[in-house]
Amino acid sequence: MTALSRIVVLYNTDYDAELKLSSAVDASAVEDSARAIARALEMAGFVVQVVGLHGMEVFEVLTRISADAPDLVFNLCESMNGVPTNEPTFAGLLDLFGIPYTGADLAGLAACLHKLRCKDILLGRGLPTPPHRFLADLAAIDDPSLDELDYPWFLKLAHEDASVGITDENLVRTPAALRDRARKMMIEFNQPVLAERYVEGREINVTILGTGATARVLPLHEIDFTAMPSDRPRIVSYAAKWEESHVDYEGTKPVPLRNATPELIAAVERVARGAYAALGLRDYGRVDLRVDRDGQPWVIDVNPNCDISPDAGVARSAAAAGMSYPEMVGAIAQLAWQRIHPT
Repeated sequence: MTALSRIVVLYNTDYDAELKLSSAVDASAVEDSARAIARALEMAGFVVQVVGLHGMEVFEVLTRISADAPDLVFNLCESMNGVPTNEPTFAGLLDLFGIPYTGADLAGLAACLHKLRCKDILLGRGLPTPPHRFLADLAAIDDPSLDELDYPWFLKLAHEDASVGITDENLVRTPAALRDRARKMMIEFNQPVLAERYVEGREINVTILGTGATARVLPLHEIDFTAMPSDRPRIVSYAAKWEESHVDYEGTKPVPLRNATPELIAAVERVARGAYAALGLRDYGRVDLRVDRDGQPWVIDVNPNCDISPDAGVARSAAAAGMSYPEMVGAIAQLAWQRIHPT
């Protein structure tokens, strides 16, 4: 097996335009992240090229990359032609062009992006995830069985990540509140809504590196809600992630897991590993859980293409494990290489 040396860091520039239209996020963040990863790879000893991909030039870019034959593409593309749901399709195109890449494949990305399918897979593997209802359209909101749910429940868009569409109103305590908020979300975002029973308790983030039985769980982190005003729900809203001046941003600080028993840590890691494997994640990913008052962890999200910027959660977990940022990024590249070229 030859050594890994040449890497293309590939990111989508069309997502910048989408961010400008839909949020307060700094549109330069996508490119900044790609260039930070490229610098880290260079510091780890690799020859690196950064390539931005915009809109319908995808076939031209992939043809050029395929002809150049780098050892590996570090895939940071989270949409294609401005459509986030095309993220799995892009991974499929990389496979079609025979280009080796980091991270989850089409099936893994699609399973995580389709939250109902993700739920079905987790439940099929016997993994704990909150009870749910899938609201496919406006007609589903009139289902009388919604009156019998054990409130509070929590609403999320069926095909989004990064907390898009999540505000304090997504924690609903009555059937009327559920119907009102679900209707608004469907109209605003033109997609179904997944409702799930709200788990009151700690929110824990689990970063995993690797593939299969050898995957490694990095030190656990949790969301510190101490600074959240008492009248705000203990959730990670869109504002908490992207709006630094918002009260939710200050009230949701990720910190190393504290005051956790060995039994809780073991349970969280066991469930997170199970979810990571069930969804077919590779090389790196993150599993988010809520822990109820009985110490039972529940999977609330599985992220196959999580943010690995220098200030993001994956980097914090790696630092807690004693890894520098270049070491972490280099490790992800090497893990992908070893998966593609097993000895």
